[in-house]
Amino acid sequence: MKTGVAAVTFSAVFGVSMFGGATAAADPASDGVFDPVNGPIAQFENPRPLPAVTPTPDDWEPMWPFPFDQTRNQVTEVEINAEREMCQWYNAQYNIIRRQIAGLNNAIVRNNGNFDGPGVPERTAIVVGNLDQSLQFLTPRVLTLTQSHNHAGDMYFPLYQGDSFYGLWQQMSNVVNGIKARQPTWFTGPSYHRMQHWGSKINRSHVCR
Repeated sequence: MKTGVAAVTFSAVFGVSMFGGATAAADPASDGVFDPVNGPIAQFENPRPLPAVTPTPDDWEPMWPFPFDQTRNQVTEVEINAEREMCQWYNAQYNIIRRQIAGLNNAIVRNNGNFDGPGVPERTAIVVGNLDQSLQFLTPRVLTLTQSHNHAGDMYFPLYQGDSFYGLWQQMSNVVNGIKARQPTWFTGPSYHRMQHWGSKINRSHVCR
């Protein structure tokens, strides 16, 4: 792909996903020019490697709103502890990583879609490292979540927001694979938008309060 075409497609697909639709999808901060919570958006700042999350004891408890109060007997203590620990990761690092991806996108767009532009490989390596580290933490926990089927054959998660953590994990995996493969259009851009959807759903549910 020629770099000129890459730049237009990358900006149009991935950039619109973030700058056009992220405000409604991403909480509490947006990926626009100004973050109403933190002031000027951090997308232009250089990303930093994040420390590995080490779970610690806390007083977190799962939520059982209707109809999840009806599926409570299907949820194991292992799943509850997994969600507890995923919430610790979410509260500590989700929004940082989300903004780092936005910053990487901006850097590539400003270099006409060139992943080898000045400073882009270094930024990419840090973002990929943080995503890989987060996925290493999330994967064994997400895979403990029970997936059940109702009488109509539809799949559901008995644990409240289990579907959101599963969806977030899936889309983060797509994002990092797209970045590694330098596929910013059909693969990374839509996946980033869906990642924000699931992250926002977790935030709005207050499950990680």
